[in-house]
Amino acid sequence: MLSSSPPLNPPAEALASGHRAEASGSPGDAATTTKPLRDADDPRVGRYASSFADLMEMRAAAEDVERYLDRHEGWFRRCAAPMPVEPLGHNGYRLTLGRFGNFGFEVEPTIALELLPQSAGVYRIITVPSAGGEGSLDGLYDVEFNAALQLDQPEADLTLVRWQLDLSVWIRLPGVITLLPASLVQSSGEHLLRQIVRQISRRLTWKVQEDFHATYGLDCPPRRRAQF
Repeated sequence: MLSSSPPLNPPAEALASGHRAEASGSPGDAATTTKPLRDADDPRVGRYASSFADLMEMRAAAEDVERYLDRHEGWFRRCAAPMPVEPLGHNGYRLTLGRFGNFGFEVEPTIALELLPQSAGVYRIITVPSAGGEGSLDGLYDVEFNAALQLDQPEADLTLVRWQLDLSVWIRLPGVITLLPASLVQSSGEHLLRQIVRQISRRLTWKVQEDFHATYGLDCPPRRRAQF
């Protein structure tokens, strides 16, 4: 959790109570949150965005890596753990990313991702609408996840999986947070988002790499530092 100097950081209890009051709202308030927060005209909606890129080293030919990635119904759930994962159709999954918070305000975003079939060696993962989620949180956050994985085979038994992620999160903050300087809230939120994605993507990258090599009975390369 990020912190600011004492005069700027209101008590977490006050923010939590503000969050509960706004989340409960009246039936009329609920009608105003039916459209995605990214399209909302609300000064309390803050957007945090970042882009990331890294690679996975796979000690196998590209066709073996493609075969593994195409069968995502196995590796995705194994490698996403301990994040809860629920399948959605043939190519989709609903998962909970973990707690996202700033200045004492926290949500636990649940998003739906679709793993698109590969095209010319490129795999894409995008967010899709998800019914049946936590309805009480629909008006509190909105997530846009766009990832691309591209295979590069520089040697016969070496494939590099280069991936890039563009992530945006919209959060409807309690009104009390609008009393803080906008630049402070924005920079703190983007820094926290980067920290969360580093943790999630770094762990997921390692687990996919280890799971692939275990599946094919290969020695896994040592863990490497992320490029971000």
